[in-house]
Amino acid sequence: MTSLTITRPDDWHLHLRDGDQMRTVLPDSARRFGRAMIMPNLRPPVTTTAMAAAYRERIVAALPAGARFEPQMTLYLTDNMQPAEIATAKASGLVHGVKLYPAGATTNSDSGVTDIARCYATLEAMEKQDLPLLVHGEVTDPAVDVFDREKAFIDTVLAPLVARFPGLRVVLEHVTTVDGVEFVKAASSRVAATITAHHLLLNRNAMFAGGLRPHHYCLPVLKREVHRQALVAAATGGNPKFFLGTDSAPHAKGAKESACGCAGIYTAHGAIEFYAEVFEQAGALDRLEAFAAHYGAAFYGLPRNADTITLIREGWEAPAELALGSDRLVPLRAGERLPWRVAD
Repeated sequence: MTSLTITRPDDWHLHLRDGDQMRTVLPDSARRFGRAMIMPNLRPPVTTTAMAAAYRERIVAALPAGARFEPQMTLYLTDNMQPAEIATAKASGLVHGVKLYPAGATTNSDSGVTDIARCYATLEAMEKQDLPLLVHGEVTDPAVDVFDREKAFIDTVLAPLVARFPGLRVVLEHVTTVDGVEFVKAASSRVAATITAHHLLLNRNAMFAGGLRPHHYCLPVLKREVHRQALVAAATGGNPKFFLGTDSAPHAKGAKESACGCAGIYTAHGAIEFYAEVFEQAGALDRLEAFAAHYGAAFYGLPRNADTITLIREGWEAPAELALGSDRLVPLRAGERLPWRVAD
């Protein structure tokens, strides 16, 4: 196959940052996707509907001319969020989910949840209003090995939460393990998961190939090859519970290449192209459209995008660096050849 035309896909997990940084990375996503679920972990975090609406206005104002890209906004769950805010969020029509970050789990998560029990009233309101919970599924207990934190979270937090709120729609974001895949498969139709391109392409050896590779460091951290294979099987297997969410996360080059490098991988410059590569290798290009453009929209109760994009099997070289406001970032596969590109 030399070309593939599919319904314009959506990105159900995206970090855009804000200000000049947002303005430089936004065109990469807007070129490929019709919608994206925008993560709320700014400084300060997006904790109210009014803040989400203002952030959305800044994103829309920064869109390239002619772009048809709709930001889907989220709120940042805290111990102190009030149930009344959930009703406001739902009524706004702008907020499509509430993000659970365990405090300290990842970038800008220090305002996150310290004890899920403190959020029960808010979660009950979300269940009633049918506003999905988007979960960063890792515990932060320092006694738990970093490679085991997703499984520990599922066992101690997520499984009890799903049992307590059976009507709550839940997305296990950036699932990374066999355990996560099996949990989602076994759960009700109210539970789904997003899968990133980098967790499909890389296992944890990528962080140490020829030396320490800070641009391959992300959270949840890359896992063993057996887990990567399970993710590929889930993504390409035609199960509507699994859909595209890049978790593309821009960080300045200096913030990655430092004594305490930031977690996050930038993939927006070649996002759908990376997924096409994975699906082609799995012999499942015919299933890419549903994973990228159908399943997520259905889970969120939204129509599919009306337009299409065309992917061409024509190699191109990913840039060695990209602008990030006044800084520079190093994207995934920097300086390497990618087999697929989006047609102009």
